[in-house]
Amino acid sequence: MLIFAGRLLLLSASLTFLSSCGDLPGGAPNRAQILKGADAPDATFAVFPVTRETLPKLNAWPQKGGPKVAGWISREKGPSSQIIEAGDVMDLSIWDNGESSLLTQTGQKVVELKAIRVSPSGEVFLPYVDQVYVAKMSPDRARDTIQQKFAAIIPSAQVQLSHTAGRQSSVDLVSGVANPGNFVMPDRDFTVLSLLAMGGGISGTFENPQVRLMRSGKLYGISADKLLKSPSLDTTLRGGDKVYVEDDDRYFLSLGAARKEAQIPFPSETITALDAASLIGGVNDTRANPKGVLVLRDYDPKHLRSDGSGPSKERTIFAIDLTTADGLFSAGEFQIEDRDLVLVTESSVLKTNSVLDLLFDAMGVSTRVNNLTK
Repeated sequence: MLIFAGRLLLLSASLTFLSSCGDLPGGAPNRAQILKGADAPDATFAVFPVTRETLPKLNAWPQKGGPKVAGWISREKGPSSQIIEAGDVMDLSIWDNGESSLLTQTGQKVVELKAIRVSPSGEVFLPYVDQVYVAKMSPDRARDTIQQKFAAIIPSAQVQLSHTAGRQSSVDLVSGVANPGNFVMPDRDFTVLSLLAMGGGISGTFENPQVRLMRSGKLYGISADKLLKSPSLDTTLRGGDKVYVEDDDRYFLSLGAARKEAQIPFPSETITALDAASLIGGVNDTRANPKGVLVLRDYDPKHLRSDGSGPSKERTIFAIDLTTADGLFSAGEFQIEDRDLVLVTESSVLKTNSVLDLLFDAMGVSTRVNNLTK
């Protein structure tokens, strides 16, 4: 009896000593360790709980890092015919039934003018009528214009026109499809989805494929899923446009007492904290503290605000409690951003059990803590 009492006294003293130790065995930090010092006046990070009350303010904050592309261009219906541009090539057949003609020889009824290239100024040179402006015209309108020019000097002349589009009337489908290449636009109502279809469709190997459009030195972007579901966003192409498809390069990190510790790519346009919890397989049943799910985010200094309309510090932690209805609903509305760290903290009960297990082992007591607490 005296030996057992002595062991209990020694156990009590040892518990007091070990409870002050901060480097006990554990697979992840606990909530208190991460948030330590948050209330200090010189704290280098800020903490915000994610609740129904705070959500409107938090979701209105600027996006971390800002957009990488210049938005997207809505669809504007174009003409259903081709438009002649500089660099295009025209073939003309000029018919003249007159007995005396400036263009044809005796017995000849037609003269062929081949490979007439439209100049950078949008004009073509034609014998006897000089320069004729044809750029931005449909082939039919250009034929009528040339016909009128010739009719002034050869009343009986009839003109036929064949048009071959040049670089300014074509677009490039660079990558991300089965058959990339340069494609002549069949008309001026040719859209991004039509081009992707012409190239064999988007490759099935992409994770949340992103469509990119390069135009006039700017890069525009949209997810393929959003583009397919929104006809009003099926952008009408212009000559010289370049289109390609790539993987969504956004991701978040999962660490701590989660079932999956990894770099998780974004599978869709937006990801909520609840989506993230699902993507990491939930929290570890035996280790995690569901009241201590933390989202760590590093903001750009230009997004800092002192009036609450943005983060107050570059390093910001959002705290989520998954054990309450408010916490779960709020997690389903809180947006995860690119490069966020989702940290599932470890339960402090696990640390206490580890301490007790070590002490029982040291004291030679075979009964484990879990058995004592049953």
